[in-house]
Amino acid sequence: MRMSRLLVRTLREAPADAEVASHRLLVRAGYIRRLASGVYTFLPLGLRVLHRIEAIVREELDAAGCQELLLPALHPIELWEQSGRAALFGSDALPAMTVDARGGTFVLGPTHEEVVTVTVGAEVDSYRQLPVTVYQIQVKFRDEARPRFGLLRTRELVMCDAYSFDTDKAAMQRSYRAVFDAYLRIFGRLGLEVTPVEADSGAIGGDVNHEFMVPSAVGEDRFVRCGACGYAANIEAARRRVEVPAGAPPVEDPGGSPVEHHTPDRAEIADVAAFFADQGVTTADLLKGLAVVDADGDPALLLLAGDREALLPAGWRLFDADDFARRPSMVKGYLGPGGQQLHGVRVVADEGVRRPGPWITGANRVGHHLSGVVLGRDFTVDAWGSYVAVEAGDACPRCGEPLELVRSVEAGHTFQLGYKYSAVMAGATFVDEAGGEQPFSMGCYGMGVSRLLAVLAEEHHDDAGLQWPPAVAPYRVYLAALGASRSPEVTEVADRLYGELAAEGIEVLYDDRDVSPGVKFNDADLIGLPDVVVVGAKGLARGTVEWRERRSGVERELPLDQVVAEISAA
Repeated sequence: MRMSRLLVRTLREAPADAEVASHRLLVRAGYIRRLASGVYTFLPLGLRVLHRIEAIVREELDAAGCQELLLPALHPIELWEQSGRAALFGSDALPAMTVDARGGTFVLGPTHEEVVTVTVGAEVDSYRQLPVTVYQIQVKFRDEARPRFGLLRTRELVMCDAYSFDTDKAAMQRSYRAVFDAYLRIFGRLGLEVTPVEADSGAIGGDVNHEFMVPSAVGEDRFVRCGACGYAANIEAARRRVEVPAGAPPVEDPGGSPVEHHTPDRAEIADVAAFFADQGVTTADLLKGLAVVDADGDPALLLLAGDREALLPAGWRLFDADDFARRPSMVKGYLGPGGQQLHGVRVVADEGVRRPGPWITGANRVGHHLSGVVLGRDFTVDAWGSYVAVEAGDACPRCGEPLELVRSVEAGHTFQLGYKYSAVMAGATFVDEAGGEQPFSMGCYGMGVSRLLAVLAEEHHDDAGLQWPPAVAPYRVYLAALGASRSPEVTEVADRLYGELAAEGIEVLYDDRDVSPGVKFNDADLIGLPDVVVVGAKGLARGTVEWRERRSGVERELPLDQVVAEISAA
């Protein structure tokens, strides 16, 4: 492609809304353009990178036995009502969008579990046709409340989503492993360091699921990992080890009883710690009480150490104003398991509360706290669990060694769905070997293809511009002719090299524009192709051209008759 014909306009300045390097460089280098918040046009250079990524995805999924199809982006809302997920629309878990048309209300597909389940269910009748794994690469729509970071969080994205259908759980797990391994090969070919982590299933559902996380300084996700044993989990699913002496009470009874303190306007943990600061009290000595509604809709008092942040299980929520109004015994900001009695409220506690006390807690009266509160003497716990976000330095749940916290970007997510959709969607069954009708055991697998373009740009750049790995670069070689308008020889040699490289199957972006050498050099760095070849009058006088590797910056002169062979061998 001659650059004089390419639809590209490089920019010297980054857009004002660009917060991260990938966003700045993809816009400046002419790969993408913003149409609206979270909505981007892929210009020819950007689309070529997107197609390179898609080709790798297709090759690995095809090799794993998957079949490509293309499902509609418009889904009748009745399918989502049938699965029960329509009730989640508009939530953080499922920011879906709908459109009203003459044929009814349709969902702009954020994901395709419902549609693929009824599609495959209509085509597969017998266990003899299983296993089946299908995938598509298609535009998805997410009503993101706060799109940001360019392609990293958008309202419209290109995704590869795959779905496996099997006879039972054991067969589904084999299919899951096959796609899981294909994902690892895909990321390996893209040159990305990916850590598969245990994760929360969210609105997709299912039991076992993994996120594929790329460590990144600009990542909005976090995961924990153990350098000793390899344990890794998303921050929402991560667990820690809490050592509690087996068979012993959590704390010795020190005698005495709790002491009540008047603590006006001390509803926040930090304010309570400050009140007791002269006694050497820190937030870790406080017992934080949260009023919650559990997944069954029942109220509960959740206890955790005051220096930890709560992590509520799926389906749980904090009390709102109406909840507090209905239960006046639960006093916001002064909750605790002792003091004024809480009626009909279950007490649940994080494992960290098992550690020796005594604790300082709310007294269930406005403006009052208790000190000297002891587990087993002054309060009991109905159920224990893990209810706090894991922090760096916590003990690994497997080996006990300290955990580290890693900022990251999610590049893919896989789920073992089981029967979540096949059990409720009409026609999602097959006839088994015994002649009975059974639901499919399913898995699903998502990978943000357009997000990967941004992830790659984030990982492969320097201050001057992009540095694409050869596997995804839009072209292999940036060929620049310097002073061609003043030198017929430069034009002749550059044209000949362009043809010879193309004849060898090497894709070339030929900068034949009548602009200054400085502009060409800047654009070569900004666009970021793996190899830069410069044809100039001074080099031709020596029978050479300049070759530079974009990533390493290594430069050397190549004899004219060796250019094609050297680049082909690189």
